[in-house]
Amino acid sequence: MRQENLDGLVAFVHVAESRSFTTAAARIGLTPSAVSQSIRQLEARVGIALFTRTTRSVRLTEAGERYLERVRPAILELDEAAAALTPTDARPTGTLRLNLPRVAHTVVLQPLLRSFLDAYPELRLELSIDSALIDLVEGGFDAGIRYNNVVDRDMVGVQVGPPLSSYVVATAGHWARYGTPSTPLDLHGHRRIGFRYKSSGVLERWAFVKNGKPLNLSPPTHTVVVNDVVAIVQAALDGVGAAYITSAYVEGLIESGRLVRVLHEWTPSLPSLTLYYPSRRGVAPKLRALVDFLKRHPDAPSWAVPT
Repeated sequence: MRQENLDGLVAFVHVAESRSFTTAAARIGLTPSAVSQSIRQLEARVGIALFTRTTRSVRLTEAGERYLERVRPAILELDEAAAALTPTDARPTGTLRLNLPRVAHTVVLQPLLRSFLDAYPELRLELSIDSALIDLVEGGFDAGIRYNNVVDRDMVGVQVGPPLSSYVVATAGHWARYGTPSTPLDLHGHRRIGFRYKSSGVLERWAFVKNGKPLNLSPPTHTVVVNDVVAIVQAALDGVGAAYITSAYVEGLIESGRLVRVLHEWTPSLPSLTLYYPSRRGVAPKLRALVDFLKRHPDAPSWAVPT
């Protein structure tokens, strides 16, 4: 194999995955102009355009799609071969920066944070708890945690945390006052606590499914709307109304009898949480330590709002 046949392939894969010369350049430590030049030289060498470029977007041509299918596995194999040469006794050090929503912090990291830092005392963690989807590289993050249905397929992903579902909960007193619902339609007339996402301003939909079939309801009118899950849990405990909430926040409160779950057969399971990062390329010991630790501790203890 001639050396020049390999030139530009890493840049090609990064641009193809990110659909951006700027993002690709940040990932591999080059300037956007250097990446662009590398791609032009590669296209000249293979004799065909691999990308269609406009002032606002970059996308693969049909030939570029076929080329990526052949090239990407080979690049990953080379990266894994290089990673295998990394000393296995390298100590994780430095600051590990993670971007994640509150649910991931609550059910994945918070219960294990002390034991993780005890195991790796030379590590520091910086956690950005944010429901908005961001570009990890541009944000300067080592990794993120999201529901797997919103993680890009070009990311490396590791499933973490326990299975999650949506629950409808309230106090026993609330159900005694308004009646225990047997179907979601029975929630009309109840006081309800809604959740609005800070990043998008979207009001969370109360989704219901039974026997694999979704029930389409008109958006409910909530008595109270907040943008903080801790406030929702506390409002439910205070008897303000019924809440639609991720299971991990309230399982301990249900076990203690402080909240009562209803509509078991109607509330759906949620996608699994996934720790993800841009590629296997040069995975730092600090990130590898977290991945391995979470694999060894797949089930986190239940969490409840402090009282």
